[in-house]
Amino acid sequence: MARIEILLDRCNGCKKCVSVCPFSAIVVENKKARILEGCTFCGACVNVCPFGAILLEKKEREVDLSSYRGVWIFAEQREGEVMPVTYELLSVGRKLADALEVDLSALLFGNNLREKAEAMLDYDLNKIYLVEHPLLAHYRTGPYAQAMVDLARQERPEIILIGATSIGRDLAPRVATRLRTGLTADCTDLDIEKGKRNLIQTRPALGGNIMATIISPHHRPQMATVRPRVMKRAKPNGRLRGEIIEVKPNFAKEDRMVQVLRTIKEENEVEDLQEANIIVSGGRGLGKAENFSLIRELARLLGGAVGASRAVVDAGWIPSYHQVGQTGKTVQPKLYIACGISGAIQHQVGMRTSEVIVAINKDPNAPIFNIATYGIVEDLHKFLPILIEKLENEKGR
Repeated sequence: MARIEILLDRCNGCKKCVSVCPFSAIVVENKKARILEGCTFCGACVNVCPFGAILLEKKEREVDLSSYRGVWIFAEQREGEVMPVTYELLSVGRKLADALEVDLSALLFGNNLREKAEAMLDYDLNKIYLVEHPLLAHYRTGPYAQAMVDLARQERPEIILIGATSIGRDLAPRVATRLRTGLTADCTDLDIEKGKRNLIQTRPALGGNIMATIISPHHRPQMATVRPRVMKRAKPNGRLRGEIIEVKPNFAKEDRMVQVLRTIKEENEVEDLQEANIIVSGGRGLGKAENFSLIRELARLLGGAVGASRAVVDAGWIPSYHQVGQTGKTVQPKLYIACGISGAIQHQVGMRTSEVIVAINKDPNAPIFNIATYGIVEDLHKFLPILIEKLENEKGR
């Protein structure tokens, strides 16, 4: 809660507060300042007032931390199929739940997903909240956010983990805002603070140059989105048979404002980079969009997927779903071949955990060579055609 007040006996209408307000929420009338409805209580006006005429009081919302228990993971589904990131969240969620000595639960939203929920019981979790409704069959921000918020307010989990996918990045901040709690995005590591119940959330910051450690000691639930392919995938063991709790959401009229008519895919078959064992990526060194034919041909011969750096995506050479890096996808294939990619830290963040990295670049000082398993200093326009020809000959035998 916050309150702001103009002390009229001190204000002389100098207008310094007006000039610094980023939201135009202050006016001066009859030589006295007045606060408008758009005020966000940022405090900029308080700091600049030379007469101490603006009083700002902020009181932290008191939360009974002891009333929140349990770890939740969001089981993302698309077209009725549970996404791989779910099983990565199950793995880290189990670790956190064991450290806190609480239950691990999964949230599965959709329609006609009872069989999928029963299959998830093979994994080491205590509960599955199965929330089914026709509005949840396809992802829509409003219904999904409302269903999760309603359930969280009722059950009061201590931690909520969501995959940092396109869906998760849309859903998580809306849920956190409605629950009036914090959110750490794109986490690469999670742990519990010893002696306390705080979630230690680690994520890259400042372009990946440092790793930031974040906690939320005064608010619950503690929320984080987790990058796909950075946590170990859980394996079914059947050791702990959880229960399925069916939940019927209560949607209001405004939750039905968006209707999904059909889904149109830009390409009929696009291999998921985060599931590929081999990725061949192209960068600005290709010179032009047409030269991506070399990357596609090499990927085809190796049975791999096509990746790209941000530079070529921004240039419009290839669609954004091929992008690897901090603002793209985090991948962990068995073989990653970087062709004409300099290897800026933003790109390295997305692929440096690959088992084997092969870098092809004519610049011997390119940063990509610092993390490469094998480095080839050569013009890719000369090297790739030779490599492709040899692979074709091998296949022809």
